[in-house]
Amino acid sequence: MELENNDLIKAVTAETPLKEMIVTYIGERLAPESGDITVAMAVEVFAAEFPEFLLAVAEENFVRGYHQGISDAAEAWRESATTDAGEVPSEE
Repeated sequence: MELENNDLIKAVTAETPLKEMIVTYIGERLAPESGDITVAMAVEVFAAEFPEFLLAVAEENFVRGYHQGISDAAEAWRESATTDAGEVPSEE
């Protein structure tokens, strides 16, 4: 299983006023040689200066992923647990 996230290396474009402020701030803070600001740079700066924001996003992502995993497992169980009559047990 590959754990690389290619989105982290993509350059961010300042398409909205908020993104423009963030990209400008990150550029001034990190001063990358290329002048490009990547998503990984944004994560780095947010982690250092606004960890509460990233923690809230990470927690929400974890909870949603956990819920989806439980839902998928329950659905797989229902599909595989058939009665002798060929009926799928009801969800309880």
